[in-house]
Amino acid sequence: MNLLAYRIARAIKNANPEETHSVEVMQYSLGIIINTLLIIVGTAVIGFISGSFAECMTFLLCFSILRLTSGGFHLKTAMACNIVTILLSTLLPSLITFSDSTLWIANIISLIIIIIFAPNPDKNARIPTSIYPLLKLVSILMISSNFFLQSAVIGLAFTVQSLTVIPWTRRRIH
Repeated sequence: MNLLAYRIARAIKNANPEETHSVEVMQYSLGIIINTLLIIVGTAVIGFISGSFAECMTFLLCFSILRLTSGGFHLKTAMACNIVTILLSTLLPSLITFSDSTLWIANIISLIIIIIFAPNPDKNARIPTSIYPLLKLVSILMISSNFFLQSAVIGLAFTVQSLTVIPWTRRRIH
């Protein structure tokens, strides 16, 4: 994906060298766009083939939106992220179903995790700490909405995403 993003950025720069950003900036931005499209298209295709298009896309949408507000663990490479996200979005809605009582428990667990640990943005994110309370509130409201919606797929997406917010590594004290 990085090579494709570089080639597109280079072509854009060659076509209009005066009015474009650097190749590196365009490559970075294009990489994000291409990776996001790959996840969406991969999830959609697998969901369509498996007959669970709506469930897969609902999982991906809810997982992604909660991730934007709550942050969470990042994998080391974009390719690993793509593969894991596609697998989570396509396999979990088919393999795991929550009963009504299990869904309530999953929603409560997700809510507690988010209250305690969110937001947990990537160390490279440029999110002002002043909006952390708003991000936490939005995350809490999103998860709380599923107490009314009672969607097993949404509950599963929120549960999986909330687990990524927990800081599993110990912090070193200096």
